[in-house]
Amino acid sequence: MGGRTTRQRRAVRRLLAGRQDFVSAQELHALLVAETLPIGLTTVYRALRELEAHGGVDVVRDEAGERLYRRRSADGHRHYLVCRCCGRSRPVEAEVVEEWVDRIAVDTGFAAVQHTVELTGLCADCDTTADERGEGPSCRWEPDHRGSRGRARSCAS
Repeated sequence: MGGRTTRQRRAVRRLLAGRQDFVSAQELHALLVAETLPIGLTTVYRALRELEAHGGVDVVRDEAGERLYRRRSADGHRHYLVCRCCGRSRPVEAEVVEEWVDRIAVDTGFAAVQHTVELTGLCADCDTTADERGEGPSCRWEPDHRGSRGRARSCAS
């Protein structure tokens, strides 16, 4: 991560490392404040932007478009399939996407090409619930047990 390595930035990295789920900057901020760490929301956003720029986090968007962050695994960049209903996430094999991006870069002469792929659907639990009632799923990023907005949850270890 670029910039100074402050106590606050280390705390952001520590909290991300201890979570399997995607989390918003606001939720990270609230968790840090609950630990009685003096940190501003701007500092949390700055730390997350730096982590993203240096490949330290994966980012997805929730239904409302809010960016959610998760520490990137040691094996690098991943794409996720996120349930539109409950927010559960699962990493997916996307080598074909990476190859396509590389080919586009070569074909167009562009360098340092970046991409964003958003995959959403209904997980088996949400789809089953909908089938049992004979209608669409009722959940829509419901709040979790901490009372915060719904979050993308991981179903991968």
